[in-house]
Amino acid sequence: EVQLVESGGGLVQAGGSLRLSCAASGFTFDFDNYAIGWFRQAPGKEREGVSCISSREGNTYYTDSVKGRFTISKDNAKNTVYLQMDSLKPEDTAVYYCGADLLDSCGSYYVQHAGGYLEVWGQGTLVTVSL
Repeated sequence: EVQLVESGGGLVQAGGSLRLSCAASGFTFDFDNYAIGWFRQAPGKEREGVSCISSREGNTYYTDSVKGRFTISKDNAKNTVYLQMDSLKPEDTAVYYCGADLLDSCGSYYVQHAGGYLEVWGQGTLVTVSL
């Protein structure tokens, strides 16, 4: 059974940084090429895709609003995906979730649409960016 556990959220001032972690179990990065994505949902808004990475191949994709500020990476030894978030803005405030799918490829379609159909999710971690 695939399971995802997020951590690393918190309260930070605008311009600050946070690093989120998504620890995966039930599959192995070295052998299984899952598309693992970070998605976020702000109060009163729909879930939106932020970034993704392929667990084995390592290719990445970012939505335009976070390009140049967020960096997604992985540690195969720890079976963990990270989201380094720099230059945070109040509009980045949201619950951040990681999701995974074996059949998808990381790219624009996955980031734009997978939030609506993925079945494997973590519990979420809250990021609050204050002025």
